[in-house]
Amino acid sequence: MNALYRLIRAEKANYPIVLLCRVLHVARSSYYAWREGKSARRARQAANDALDHEITVLHIASRHTYGVPRIHAELRRLGRRVNRKRIARLMRERDIRGVTRRTRRSLTRPDLKAKPAPDLIGRDFHAERPGITLVGDITCLPTAEGRLYLACWLDLATREVVGYARAHLEPGCLIHSDLGSEYTSAQFRLRVKALGLRRSCGRTGSCFDNAAAESFWALLKEEIGARTWPDRTTARAEVFTFIETFCNRRRLRKHKTFGYLTPAETRQRHQPALAA
Repeated sequence: MNALYRLIRAEKANYPIVLLCRVLHVARSSYYAWREGKSARRARQAANDALDHEITVLHIASRHTYGVPRIHAELRRLGRRVNRKRIARLMRERDIRGVTRRTRRSLTRPDLKAKPAPDLIGRDFHAERPGITLVGDITCLPTAEGRLYLACWLDLATREVVGYARAHLEPGCLIHSDLGSEYTSAQFRLRVKALGLRRSCGRTGSCFDNAAAESFWALLKEEIGARTWPDRTTARAEVFTFIETFCNRRRLRKHKTFGYLTPAETRQRHQPALAA
């Protein structure tokens, strides 16, 4: 039937459509429906091509890490109301994928003689506002000059990587870690006490007791790329750029209250309450 429709379209400049339909035993309504459908298909393909371009740009901007949920969230932030299943189909057809996290090998080396702090979090990795609960951990970055160790503290209210100097921590802020010797040492305990903070420790060998920090390392290793840097200077520069420019200010995270926001935007949402 499509061949007859195409013949009518090709000959309509030479003969009336009424005559062509009568000779070919084709209902005029069917031909017009086919013709309008073809225009709709062309328009739909053009729309898909435009959406595919937007998806590709956002995927590249995310360092090739965003999957369907965050691409969908980014498009909504840009004012585009697009069905999530449509995005998933286009990404699948174009083989555009987010990263998949791998299992991280634990670096925790407990000090058997140290007296650990109690677990004051109990796997509840949420905080009502910034500056009241941080989680920390250490990971290893391989370089051609040897290992480089990276320690981070994550604010649970915003999922922002912070330091004491800029975090505006409240008195008695809880800092949670694993039982690694770095966090149970006398020097660390004295420093925490001097700053007016409270310590909390999960159990050895249980990644779930410090799941938020473990999740951040998995994110970093997958999105920055698990590899060996040529030297420590390059590793420091790339990791700093990734954390400061992308993780803290650009990467969308799903917040249970605010939806998809960057850590910096989440902190700004909390600012009116903090000021009050």
